[in-house]
Amino acid sequence: MKISHVAAPLPDTPPTGYRELIIARDGLDAARPSADPDGNLVRLVPPGEAGVSQIGVRLVVRDLQAHRAFYRQALGLEEMVWPAGAAFRAGESLLLVEESAEATADAPFQGRGWRYLTFQVFEVDAEHARILGQGGREAMPPTTLGTTARISMVKDPDGNRIEISQRASLTGPLP
Repeated sequence: MKISHVAAPLPDTPPTGYRELIIARDGLDAARPSADPDGNLVRLVPPGEAGVSQIGVRLVVRDLQAHRAFYRQALGLEEMVWPAGAAFRAGESLLLVEESAEATADAPFQGRGWRYLTFQVFEVDAEHARILGQGGREAMPPTTLGTTARISMVKDPDGNRIEISQRASLTGPLP
């Protein structure tokens, strides 16, 4: 998991579709909803609730079918059964996608709340090109951050940002 921090005050802007962080925790009998100091929803759940074994993120979208196609085809994620919408497994993490009339399109990058997810890959340039070829929109072309990482950003059909990251500590020297 990665959490970014900004020292300057953030503007009040519409939220992205990323609405809730769900964390599986041993020893719980029932879900425990809460919020962080900024009001971001965080729910602790017994392992296995809603299919979450470690970390889950709830995403609200305007068109569930468009997002189903995007996350299956462009990101290559396995779709799981989830009665409230669609669920996609990425390693041990789960993305829970539900349709909502309140979903925001193209929320600004700067603002309170969760603004993007990160997926670790072995070759950013190839993954970035593949995602764009499958209907993803570019938010930032591949960029090298010193000797630490090579990253890019793409957008899903509602404009929710997804960082594609190639970390040298995991993949070896960067191109």
